[in-house]
Amino acid sequence: VQLQASGGGLAQAGGSLSLSCVASGATYYSHTLAWFRQVPGKEREFLASTGNSRPTIYADSVKGRFTLSKTNAKNTVLLQVNNLTPEDTAVYYCAAGRPIMSTMRTVDGYLYWGQGTLVTVSS
Repeated sequence: VQLQASGGGLAQAGGSLSLSCVASGATYYSHTLAWFRQVPGKEREFLASTGNSRPTIYADSVKGRFTLSKTNAKNTVLLQVNNLTPEDTAVYYCAAGRPIMSTMRTVDGYLYWGQGTLVTVSS
């Protein structure tokens, strides 16, 4: 299983970034794909997930600002992040797994992780 995340970087508050996660073919269609983020010293935070015949869901904290989409032709899951704030500064990870309902929004639901991409938002 391979997950390759990219698209992070430095952004201004109020700006936008598009994060990309490319998954290997079998993983893309057979697993739920998700995005998390982590700030040093804090737990990894669920952001959004989609796939594997399940609807797209979002954490309440990002609903309306973050949009998850899929490009099947490229086995890619995109996370569009809008109206950035300094509090969005974190390492963003994509993940794949077969979570049950109770683990859909937790790290326990995902077995495979990408390497992370750093997003830094300046005020």
